[in-house]
Amino acid sequence: MFYVYILQSKKDGNLYLGSTNDLKRRIVEHNKGLNFSTKLRTPLELVYYEAYKSEEDAREREHNLKLRANALSQLKRRINRTLKAD
Repeated sequence: MFYVYILQSKKDGNLYLGSTNDLKRRIVEHNKGLNFSTKLRTPLELVYYEAYKSEEDAREREHNLKLRANALSQLKRRINRTLKAD
């Protein structure tokens, strides 16, 4: 399986969007500071993910969420309570 995921920084509340074939490993890597984009924002919490059988589908979804503000805005509205939860 391939995953598109959103992490939220417990430090500043910012979101990070990514994709991987091993979600648990990737979250650990982020929280250990092994990712340049998130190392200053740890700790990070998984707030959303989608699973895909195809790597291409997951990468396309990640690309669309990063490129198209409307797609990400719709997703944020769907998980609004999750993003506000502590």
